This record gives sequence, C-alpha cells and structure tokens, in this order.
Amino acid sequence: MDLIAASRYMTIATADAHGTPWATPVWFAPSGDDHLLWVSDPGARHSQNIALRAQVAIVVFDSGVAPGDAQGLYMQATAEELTGEALEDGIAAFARKSRCQGLAAWTLEDVTAPAKHRLYRATIAERWTLGPGDRRIPMGV
Repeated sequence: MDLIAASRYMTIATADAHGTPWATPVWFAPSGDDHLLWVSDPGARHSQNIALRAQVAIVVFDSGVAPGDAQGLYMQATAEELTGEALEDGIAAFARKSRCQGLAAWTLEDVTAPAKHRLYRATIAERWTLGPGDRRIPMGV
C-alpha cells in the first residue's frame, strides 16, 4: 500500500526558537515524490514555529490497524509558506487532491490575504519506513 496516497492526515512536528516541540495533525496533499502540501492559519503555533525554524519532522501512519501491524513513514523536511509561482503550482496540486476526495477545490483567494489560511510545503530531505521489530529502515529520496 502507498501510505502517502492512502492517507489524509500527517502529523507535523515543529519547534519554536527555544526548541520547545509542538506536533499537530494536518490534512495534506502530496506534490510529486518529494513535497507535501497543507493549509494552515499563519497564526497557528506550528505555522509560527515554521516561520522561525524551517526544519520539521513528519509522520504518516495507518491508525486503523491492530498493534503489531503498523505501517509508518517518517520524514525530515524543510517547511515553508509558499508565495509567487510556487504558490500557484502548489494550490493547483492541493486543489486536485481536495477534489479527488470529494472536497471543495482550494483557490489562490483561499490562501492569500485577507484569507485566514496560507499554503505550506514540506520538502522531504530524508525518509524512513517502519520495519520489523519497529526498526526504521532508510528509504531513498
């Protein structure tokens, strides 16, 4: 099973300027093999943390399986709020995923001021999968 394609939520872990951690689930859309997109309020704690410290950790997992049958994908990434041409490309990918799941399509107007949300992208630097005995197995990026 392609865990990214089958999942709707990822948990993103950020840290503030003092290193205090914060984790939050967000609905996400993949964009190619190396990027994950989500929308958030720029005033949210994780968004403020990203503005200060771009390094994040992300996990995508199947929470519907029995203990011992878990599948997980762990990632280290760099996160950013998208602007300019990257925002236009990103919102198109995000809108496609939204429509595929029967949700309303997002537009540029939904993620630019004065709207409440902004579009964010994580660029994956490293990834691991969950292996036998709860070992993390490195995967190519």
